[in-house]
Amino acid sequence: QVQLVESGGGLVQAGGSLRLSCAASGRTFSGGAMGWFRQAPGKERSFVARISWSGGGTDYADSVKGRFTISRDNAKNTVYLQMDSLKPEDSAVYYCAAKRVAFDGRSFRTAQNYQYWGQGTQVTVSS
Repeated sequence: QVQLVESGGGLVQAGGSLRLSCAASGRTFSGGAMGWFRQAPGKERSFVARISWSGGGTDYADSVKGRFTISRDNAKNTVYLQMDSLKPEDSAVYYCAAKRVAFDGRSFRTAQNYQYWGQGTQVTVSS
């Protein structure tokens, strides 16, 4: 089993920054990947970013490209999401997720392809 614990959410003004962390414990998968998704009220959970544990390849949703940066610390089994130039439309519950096998032919951008999820952390951006 893998346990994921997110932290770092909160309330910030538009244009501000937040850094989310996701600490993984239990069994980890060196050939896997980690993703960040978000879900606003009344909307479906959507892809934000992903990073592979091995090689560190990344991918971003168009809506956050150039503003958000995903990174990892393999020694700490922790993934980060640095969020800059935040907008009110970025407000959502942010979830981190673990994909056991990074390159299994299944899209990184589909939530159903991730096997483990954290409990989520709220991010609210005021205008």
